[in-house]
Amino acid sequence: MKIRVMTAAGLFGLCLSTAPTIAKVPADEAAKLGGDKLTCMGAERAGTESGVAEYTGKWYKKWPGVSSEHGYEPGPYADEKPLFTITAANMAEYADKLTEGQKGMFKKYPDTFRMNVYPSHRDFKFADWVCGIVKKNALEAEIVDEGLGITGTSGAHPFPMPKTGAEAIWNVINPHRAWTERVTYDTADVYENGTIAWGKSEFKTMNDGNHPDPNNRGSYTDPVNAYFFVKTLLPARSNGEVSVGFQPNNFAKETTQAWQYNPGIRRVRKAPEVGFDYPVPPAGLRTVDDDYIFNGSPERYTWKLVGKKEIYVPYNNFKINDPAISYDDLIKPNTINPEYMRYELHRVWVVEGYLKDGVRHIYKKRRIYADEDNWLALIAESYDQQDALWRVNWAAYFYSQESGTYHRGVSLYHNLTSGAYEATYLVNQAGEDWWRINTPMKKQEFSPQAAARAGQ
Repeated sequence: MKIRVMTAAGLFGLCLSTAPTIAKVPADEAAKLGGDKLTCMGAERAGTESGVAEYTGKWYKKWPGVSSEHGYEPGPYADEKPLFTITAANMAEYADKLTEGQKGMFKKYPDTFRMNVYPSHRDFKFADWVCGIVKKNALEAEIVDEGLGITGTSGAHPFPMPKTGAEAIWNVINPHRAWTERVTYDTADVYENGTIAWGKSEFKTMNDGNHPDPNNRGSYTDPVNAYFFVKTLLPARSNGEVSVGFQPNNFAKETTQAWQYNPGIRRVRKAPEVGFDYPVPPAGLRTVDDDYIFNGSPERYTWKLVGKKEIYVPYNNFKINDPAISYDDLIKPNTINPEYMRYELHRVWVVEGYLKDGVRHIYKKRRIYADEDNWLALIAESYDQQDALWRVNWAAYFYSQESGTYHRGVSLYHNLTSGAYEATYLVNQAGEDWWRINTPMKKQEFSPQAAARAGQ
């Protein structure tokens, strides 16, 4: 893989350390954020001759043609046609802008996997307060507690000019996202023989660090990063199970905590450790820390900031969430129907994690591709203990007019060994229970008592 080393515009070299580092950026460097060359988030404004778009940031929440304040929108690029399609037959022509995981998908599924590549766009922005936090964090944020925690103001990534892999993975853990999300989503576990096992869940989360009101926003030194609530509706054997809990900010001081209501015994009990490689029901085709492509504690890996690379990545994926698309049309053998996936050429940060000696995880190595404009992780590749490419995951983000943030749509988890894959956060048939984002919630909604009430 050819990696372009980071530019001189406030970007830095390579490092493998996860030890505590002084991450504060000199004032003259931080002043470049929001200037002629860098966006306020730390991305390069300029486009490239090869097709990466210039950053415009011309739209916040609204764009020409948007028709409602929340719910599905086709987006501003709905009428565009693909520039070209990458297939197993022509992938060699585009190899320098493909990930190893994408190449693995072409080799595994030469007849069914393809990538429709559209014009690149970088037209959406976040609220002004998000930019303000990024600039503040550039001057103040640090890694503490042997890499298990950070300081800085929550609501945006802490290290806009990362120098180490540790800083980069903390950006991946803490990009600017929605304050709250609520949805009833479907999950399709598709096996190599074409069999589909369905799941359905009521789901909500709250991250007070992303609260739009500065009086309610916090710090990365606060105890809780995010709360979660999941009620299982399908499969039938798990109907009525409810899990609630929270993820901490500092993993040296706390671990992810969860409580579960079991309808069989009608009790709430403390759940066992649910972090790291705990398999996610119903099929275990992904791990807990695969959610959002990567989340949770970074402690079991040594992280390397490889650099930036131009890649064809899933981007501006409005269409795939369209309620007019039936699951029969969307969910296909091997992978999701590629006609509904949109790829664009963008610059991404490449971050690699290497499993430390003496600790356990089913992945020996991970490679993550994060968008330079917002540090959202778009693609991940995971390797087994024999160093073979095993799982290829990606998330199809769309820009939400309700929150003014990029929000995850369908998330895909492919097992190249078994030939199975999971498509989750499917909302095409959710009706009124389609994504609601940044609607008010309270901490009490995520308590053990809330789990008991929801399960009865």
